[in-house]
Amino acid sequence: MKGLMIQGTSSHVGKSVIVAAILRFLRNKGILCAPFKPQNMALNSFVTLDGCEIGRAQAVQAEAAKVIPTKEMNPVLLKPTTDSKAQVVVLGKPWKNLSAKEYVEAKKELKKVVKNSFLTLAQIYEVIVVEGAGSPAEINLRKNDIANMGFAKMFDIPVFIVGDIDRGGVYASFYGTYALLTKKEKSLIKGFIINKFRGDITLLKDANEFIERKTKKTVLGVIPYFTGISIPEEDGVALSEKFLKKNDIESALKIRIIKLPRISNFTDFAPFFGEDRVDVAYISTVKEAKDAHVIMIPGSKNTIEDLIFLKKEGFQEFLKEFLAKGGYLIGICGGYQMLGEVIEDPYNIESSVRKIEGLGFIPMKTVMEKTKQLRQILFETLDGSIKDMQGYEIHMGNSYISGNSPLFKVYHDGKNFYDGYVAFNGRVWGSYIHGLFDNDEFRHKWLNDVRRHFGLEEVESSYSYIEEKEKAYDRLGKIFENSVDVDKFLKILGV
Repeated sequence: MKGLMIQGTSSHVGKSVIVAAILRFLRNKGILCAPFKPQNMALNSFVTLDGCEIGRAQAVQAEAAKVIPTKEMNPVLLKPTTDSKAQVVVLGKPWKNLSAKEYVEAKKELKKVVKNSFLTLAQIYEVIVVEGAGSPAEINLRKNDIANMGFAKMFDIPVFIVGDIDRGGVYASFYGTYALLTKKEKSLIKGFIINKFRGDITLLKDANEFIERKTKKTVLGVIPYFTGISIPEEDGVALSEKFLKKNDIESALKIRIIKLPRISNFTDFAPFFGEDRVDVAYISTVKEAKDAHVIMIPGSKNTIEDLIFLKKEGFQEFLKEFLAKGGYLIGICGGYQMLGEVIEDPYNIESSVRKIEGLGFIPMKTVMEKTKQLRQILFETLDGSIKDMQGYEIHMGNSYISGNSPLFKVYHDGKNFYDGYVAFNGRVWGSYIHGLFDNDEFRHKWLNDVRRHFGLEEVESSYSYIEEKEKAYDRLGKIFENSVDVDKFLKILGV
């Protein structure tokens, strides 16, 4: 078994993207490899073929490695439900809702799950690239650690520490991280990787040599700051840090996505950012929605609390006026549930509120159940004009519709059923299907349908989200290859 672990000086320094880059680099060298993240905290998730839930980042990394995502690639997934509690998903299934303090003790029990998952992957793949969580120097989280050095010590796996130089203080972060580790943990570090550098790399020579003298660890490479590579982001931090608006011109179709406080699976809307004459932005206030042609309500880890947020911000009344003026309103998963008339949570699964009126645009009642719906599906449009589309479902609630206006025909496990609901002559609709807009033919047709409604010029789009992702992975692999000491890297890896 060969492997390495990418840890970071903090969260959001680029660990997930670097792991994806390494995996594509190795795969292009003919090495069968796979991602692994012992513990992930994210509201963006994915469903495997066998109906198990893992972090979206691990599914993306599996794509980069050209392998099928499995539950072992992310054995522990934490999905925050409130500021103090999270749903703990173990091997793809909901396990318990725990507070931070309760989870520290639970990690003793989960250590075996993590270890066995890694060993399962090690029997299949030549190399496993492991991603840490947060920082190994968070000494308050060291007890029963399974996410960083606690895992690395299980298998004596080599570790590379990544730092984001664009944030500033990268060398202090490297040295501070190193200084706070134990002697054994320091011995596992094989080098540092500087991420997101802008400028002349020769200017780092003296600083690199200084940190190497202080730590006796090499600076393996410097990865440049890059743009224009579109792969799904790890978590919602990206929504505040990335420039998420484009094509701000007169003829652009304006799509506004409500940035819910507990937004989940915001990657559902990533395909729109590659389309010509589509202006996309995440918004939080009614004022920001006033120029929209289309408003989308995304998924949520706490549907009732985010519905309360919408009402407090004045969205319910605004959306009524918006629809009266001819706008389009779309809800995906939790957003779909909010479009209904009533949401009930009789077991307080997500919220302390047991019943709340929805926005009232769809004749539907949703009841939160103890069992989560997790499945990959095939689906087609109701008229059969677009077939063989792929997506997945992740939701706690079951919805009961009093009308008869479904959106899609769905095929799963030898059974056929319907998904979604359409109202207001097609201008309001909702669906439980994640990854819906990844399907190019459906996305292109729907965008032009909306353009026609507003008298905008139609666009003959050749943009393929799937093809663009493949190109992005290849670019990432090449950037990694050109930015690090590849010979030293492969020698450390033992390949």
